[in-house]
Amino acid sequence: KMTLSLALVALISAFGSSFQYGYNVSVINSPAPYMQDFYNRTYLDRTGVPMDSAFQTLLWSLTVSMFPLGGLFGSLMVWPLVNNCGRKGTLLINNLFSIVAAILMGTSEVAKTFEVIILSRVIMGIFAGLASNVVPMFLGEMSPKNLRGAIGVVPQLFITVGILAAQILGLNSILGNEKGWPVLLGLTGIPSLIQLLTLPFFPESPRYLLLQKGNEEQARKALQRLRGCEDVDGEIQEMYQEDQSEKEEGQFSVLSLCTFRGLRWQLISIIVMMMGQQLSGVNGVFYYADRIFESAGVDSNSIQYCTVSIGAINVVMTGLAVFIVESLGRRILLLAGFVLCTVSCAVLTLALNLQATISWMSYLSIACVILYIIGHAIGPSPIPAVMITEMFLQSSRPAAFMVGGSVHWLSNFTVGLVFLYMEAGLGPYSFLIFCAICLATMLYIFFVVPETKNKTFMEINRIMAKRNKVEIQESKELKDSYPLSKQEEKKALSSSEL
Repeated sequence: KMTLSLALVALISAFGSSFQYGYNVSVINSPAPYMQDFYNRTYLDRTGVPMDSAFQTLLWSLTVSMFPLGGLFGSLMVWPLVNNCGRKGTLLINNLFSIVAAILMGTSEVAKTFEVIILSRVIMGIFAGLASNVVPMFLGEMSPKNLRGAIGVVPQLFITVGILAAQILGLNSILGNEKGWPVLLGLTGIPSLIQLLTLPFFPESPRYLLLQKGNEEQARKALQRLRGCEDVDGEIQEMYQEDQSEKEEGQFSVLSLCTFRGLRWQLISIIVMMMGQQLSGVNGVFYYADRIFESAGVDSNSIQYCTVSIGAINVVMTGLAVFIVESLGRRILLLAGFVLCTVSCAVLTLALNLQATISWMSYLSIACVILYIIGHAIGPSPIPAVMITEMFLQSSRPAAFMVGGSVHWLSNFTVGLVFLYMEAGLGPYSFLIFCAICLATMLYIFFVVPETKNKTFMEINRIMAKRNKVEIQESKELKDSYPLSKQEEKKALSSSEL
């Protein structure tokens, strides 16, 4: 059952980390003209000559693309940090990146330096790279198996809330204006500050405490607090079972994970799902949305509000995924999501090509954008991170998140870099490429990825072991292979005294 402790730790870690990832994805869209104007003025003050337009384009594309590049660096830090500092410890350390970046961005205009904004985008990217991997891992390890999917979707829900918050605060009438943009950028430090002050009162991941720190007493206390009951022997035993099966392999580094046959299909699956998630064109659709509204005859002043409404649909559908992921399962949501994305990309290509000749086609384009956002929000956006937690055991999970995270950010960076050229060269046909990627990812999931709903990590491991054609090391008598838990020792002693 959902306890108050579990709900609070999910909300605090998602609000303090995932929310800001979403916020920083879209925060510079609205104030872009004012920020570029600031870059120009600063350059003019320093050199006495106006900035060359090519140099301005370069600076702005750096401002945008430094965020996913920082995300890649952050992902590369996941494995050493979570193994040495724990999951909770890593999240607490990570807040420092966000607070430093927020102070730098908030004071950049006063200090008359645009270089600091670009540097802060890298630092914020490192924060987001760590957050996007550590929060799903932390929450996945803390959740009981019947709530793991729902709680695993919470970080993605907060990412969409962050995007929406940045869109609303970025409206011209609020902070997306000449005076307000430094405040808009600096606000990102507040959730980190809240997390820094509240998260220390909650337990560390019980699996980390037991399997990596070898501290059963602390793990038991953490579990009792998270589950709201005294009897947690079953889960402790399941963790020991997982530990036993992994003893042969030891802790995985990224290299050993990539070369280990027993995890081959799990690794291929997360790489395909993470690439599919980012290369399916979600950033392209968000980028194109403004123009699609414009071509549909929406008044230029109202376009901002249309973009906000798309952000709101994104939040609502991800919220829906939290409630249906446990009843419908992961696989169905992934397949349904990619089917919707495939269809809407195909129809969008057609609609964008015909809207000059057929007037109602522009409304069909808007419908396609909305359908695409709905599809991406129920499956491709939230589920892959849940699946990484579920498909890997304790020893390989940090390395798996590091690989998945690196693929996620590299793909994100690639789309950001290539999309402008694709759009210039192919126009509306660029969505056919996204359509093909969605279709390929959907087919892979259909044939390879198993359903993981309501299964323990060991059961999922056994399903994948068959596909990898390997045997799992398990002792004949499970009880023989575990140390007795404290309660069982007492029972054994009292029965022997009788």
